[in-house]
Amino acid sequence: MENIDSKTVAEIVTENIRTADVFKKNGIDFCCGGNVNVQDVCKKKGVDYSKVKEDILSIGKAPTGAQDFNTWDIDFLADYVVNTHHKYVKEANQLIIQYSERVAKVHGHHYTETIEINKLFHEIAAELNQHMEKEENILFPFIKEIGKAKKDGLPLTPPPFGTIQNPINMMEAEHTEAGDILSQIKELSNDFTPPEGACNTFRALYSKLEEYQNDLFQHIHLENNIMFPKAIQFEKELLG
Repeated sequence: MENIDSKTVAEIVTENIRTADVFKKNGIDFCCGGNVNVQDVCKKKGVDYSKVKEDILSIGKAPTGAQDFNTWDIDFLADYVVNTHHKYVKEANQLIIQYSERVAKVHGHHYTETIEINKLFHEIAAELNQHMEKEENILFPFIKEIGKAKKDGLPLTPPPFGTIQNPINMMEAEHTEAGDILSQIKELSNDFTPPEGACNTFRALYSKLEEYQNDLFQHIHLENNIMFPKAIQFEKELLG
C-alpha cells in the first residue's frame, strides 16, 4: 500500500479491508465517518499516527518459510497454541461480535442472514471461550507435564481423569461442533462474500470471519493432528 499519508481512512480500508481492524482498535470510524485524512483524524483523536501507519503497512506481511510444528516438543507446542491461537480467538471474538451486532441491527431487515450469523457467532464465541478455559486449566498443564517427563526421563503421575484420552475426546468433539458452526456461517455469508455495495463494516465482518475460520483450522490441526496424538503416545510410554 502506497502514499498512506495522503489517503482517507475509507480509501485505506477499501484497498485492504483487513486494515479495518487497525482503525477499530484505535477508535477511528472507517465506515460512515471514514472520508477523512488518516493523519488528520489521528491528530484529532490523539492517536499516534506513526504506530497506526506501522500497523497498516504490516498488514499482509507474513514470515518467510514454514514452521515444522511436528518437530516441536509438545510442551512448547501447548504454549504456542495458547499464546498464538487462543490469544487470537479471545481478541477476535470481541471484535467480530461488535461487527456482527452492528451489521445485524443496521442491515438485518434486508439481509436477514446477518441476524442468524450474529446468533451463530455469539454461540461459537461462548463455546470456544469455555473450551479454551478447559484446555488451559486442565488438559494443557498435563500435556506439559508429559512433555517434561518425556524429555527429562522423569516419572509421570497419572492424571485424575484416568487417561489423557478422556479430555482429548471431549476437546475433539468440541472442535467438530465449532467447525460445524463456522460451516453454517460460511454458507449463510455466501463463502464470506459481502453483497455488492456493502458498507465497510459489513465487508470487515465477512473478512474477519474468513480470517477467523482460517486461524481455527490451523489451531485445530495443531491440536488434533500433532499435539494430541503425541500426548497419547507419550502417556502410554510413560505410564505403561
